[in-house]
Amino acid sequence: MSLGRVTHHIMKAIRVAKFGGVENLKLEENIPIPTPAANEVLIKVLAAGVNPVDTYIRSGTYARVPTLPYTPGQDSAGVVEAVGPGVTTFKKGDRVLTMLTTSGTYAEFTTANVQYVAHLHKSLTYEQGAGLGVPYYTAYKSLYFRAQAKPGETVLVHGASGAVGLAALQIGKAYGLRMIGTAGTKEGLELAKQNGAELVFNHREEGYQDQILKSIPGGVDVVLEMLANVNLQNDLNLVNFRGRIVVVGCRGSIEINPRLSMGKESSIMGIALMTSTPDEWKQMHAALGAGQETGWLLPQVGKTYPLSEAAQAQHDVINNTGTTGNLIIKLD
Repeated sequence: MSLGRVTHHIMKAIRVAKFGGVENLKLEENIPIPTPAANEVLIKVLAAGVNPVDTYIRSGTYARVPTLPYTPGQDSAGVVEAVGPGVTTFKKGDRVLTMLTTSGTYAEFTTANVQYVAHLHKSLTYEQGAGLGVPYYTAYKSLYFRAQAKPGETVLVHGASGAVGLAALQIGKAYGLRMIGTAGTKEGLELAKQNGAELVFNHREEGYQDQILKSIPGGVDVVLEMLANVNLQNDLNLVNFRGRIVVVGCRGSIEINPRLSMGKESSIMGIALMTSTPDEWKQMHAALGAGQETGWLLPQVGKTYPLSEAAQAQHDVINNTGTTGNLIIKLD
């Protein structure tokens, strides 16, 4: 394998040596550049996405935890630097994005299996590309593989101004769903509207659920739920007959009354992007590739950080009080 313009074999990367708080994210300068194995590509990372799941993994409480020490991050955008044996779908110089890597994305270089790599259209920046992977693929899987949403149905995105929420609004609108959303700030509500929400509601206002039911008599067909530990009981009231609630995000437990699901025959289901089958990955790559080409797929970049401020980025992705798009680490 030739590293082309990479004349040295070390890089800067964030490393985590023990699980716990953000103080465990350390910038190191002498990390070996990884070598792509069979069916992998080596990518020069120009931007990396920061997602809530990165913080769950770092805390050590997530279902899948990496071997320590590790480099965080799954989403990135950059340029293919080298390809491993058996790779035919990508070549050196291709603009790409990832939604899962083998070596982590808070780094100057990363390796990824080609199943989790997609081409990045020239109309999108690398910062936008880094906000595309996990949010858009999660939103697509939630809407179509889990909720089985059909054109003409009404979808409530509970937490519509975050990365997955905005992605869901754009995808749903493009495929003929009626999208409505909630957010907690004026800016968030405005952003949701700009990205395809026909109606928006402030989930910090008393009685906003009543407003939703007044606007959508009988309730909505699908709820995409970003904070199930707060909203799940409300969602059972908001769905209509055989309505589906997809739990995209949850940060704790909640008490619900399952009786509410009986008369309506409603469903509560989870979603995990990385359990997708090869066929589902193929469909998602095709659908979201078409979204890039036709121009409706437009990731919203909320804020960018240098690599040295990765700890602040992870703090902000969990503790912000009103989300407006993706948090991105920008590399030179």
